[in-house]
Amino acid sequence: MSLFDWFANRRKSEPHIQQQKEREIADGLWTKCPACGVLTYTKDLQVNQMVCAECNHHLRVNSDERIRQLIDAKTWKPLNENLQPTDPLKFCDRKPYSSRIEEYQEKTGLTDAVQTGTGLLHGLPVALGVMDFRFMGGSMGSVVGEKLTRAIEYATSEGIPVVIVCASGGARMQEGMLSLMQMAKISGALSRHQEAQLLYIPVLTNPTTGGVTASFAMLGDIIIAEPKATIGFAGRRVIEQTLREKLPEGFQTSEYLLQHGFVDAIIPRTQLKKTLAQLISLHQPVFPLVSQLNSENSNNNVMSR
Repeated sequence: MSLFDWFANRRKSEPHIQQQKEREIADGLWTKCPACGVLTYTKDLQVNQMVCAECNHHLRVNSDERIRQLIDAKTWKPLNENLQPTDPLKFCDRKPYSSRIEEYQEKTGLTDAVQTGTGLLHGLPVALGVMDFRFMGGSMGSVVGEKLTRAIEYATSEGIPVVIVCASGGARMQEGMLSLMQMAKISGALSRHQEAQLLYIPVLTNPTTGGVTASFAMLGDIIIAEPKATIGFAGRRVIEQTLREKLPEGFQTSEYLLQHGFVDAIIPRTQLKKTLAQLISLHQPVFPLVSQLNSENSNNNVMSR
C-alpha cells in the first residue's frame, strides 16, 4: 500500500473529521458558556446582557458594553477621557511599565482601566464609573483614582447620584505607594458626596478584590453585587496561611457576603438598570430638598450678619 492510499483510507475511516471541518463556524459568532459549556449565538447572548440562558452564569463584560446596558441611548457624556497614565517609578518587570501601558491601550482602545461620565439612567441623571478588567486586570492606578475622584466631585457639585461598577484585581503594583493613595483620595471624595446627602451605589462584579474592596467598593449607601461574583481582599491561600484556619467554601462569593451583611442585595444583570432606577427614584426627592435647605441656611446666615 502506498502512502497516498494509506491517507485516503484514513480519511474514509474518520468521516467525523470531515464533518467537523465542514461545520466550522465563524470566530465570534457563537460563545461557549464557561460554566455549563452551552454554545449560544453571540447576538442572542448580548441581547440577554451576556447572561447564559441555560445556567444564568454572568459572563464578564467590558466597560463599553456595560455603559450601553445601563445608560440611555445617546445620553452618555465621557468625563476626563484624555487622562493618560505615566511611569513615575520607571518600573520594569518582564517589560517596562510604559510598554505594558501602550500594549493594553492598543488592545482595549482605552487610556486606562476605567471609564467615567454622566448620562441618563431611565431618564434619571447619574454619574457613572465603570472599571474594565481587560486593562491590566482592572487594577487601580493613579489615572483610575483621579478619574473616579473627579467624577464623584462633579456629581457632588451637580447634586446627582454616583454609581461605580467595580471589576478589579486591586491596586496597581507598578505604581507602588501612588496606587495605594488612590484609596484615600476616592474615599475622601465619597465622604464629601455623602455629607451633601447624595446617593452612592457601588455595583460589585466578578471579581472585586484588593484595594478596591478595601475602599470605595464597600462605602456605598446601598451595596449591590452580581450573582456568584468573587468579592474579597486577599486570596484564599493567603488568608488561610495568615489565620492558620480552613475557610468555608464560597466564603468570597456575593451570596456568602449577603448572608453575612457585607452587601445589601444581589441583583441579576438583566434587572440591574431597572433596580438602579428604582433606588435613584426613591432618593430623588431628597436632591431638591437639600439644595433648598442649603439655600435657606445661606440666606439665614447672611441675614444674621
